[in-house]
Amino acid sequence: MKTSSILFSLFLVLVLSCKPQIESETKVVSPEEMQTLLQLDNVQLVDVRTPEEFQAGYIAEAQNIDFMSPTFEEDIKTLDKEKPVLLYCQKGGRSAKCAEKMKDLGFKKIYDLQGGFSKWKHEGFKYVK
Repeated sequence: MKTSSILFSLFLVLVLSCKPQIESETKVVSPEEMQTLLQLDNVQLVDVRTPEEFQAGYIAEAQNIDFMSPTFEEDIKTLDKEKPVLLYCQKGGRSAKCAEKMKDLGFKKIYDLQGGFSKWKHEGFKYVK
């Protein structure tokens, strides 16, 4: 009886420890891929540049959450962790750092625009001035 209880307990520990872990996914995407992702209904587009950079031009429907702001972490937590997040900055550095922070916070799907807003504009994609 005692042996079967130990075996059953060991079996439960093994089964429960083998549950697949859901990991965050970050993917760097081209402007063309970003344009396609923007067509989806449940995405969150985030510009992590400063408010001054944002006012100089941004991708339509983007919300500005300044990566350099002292309230950045609290601001980013207002986003839905289950919905895909599309990130961009000016050239890609800040958005990459933001993606890492978001992974640590438990966001599931994160897309980072390769080359940032500069590449978006250079390749002729539409934006708000």
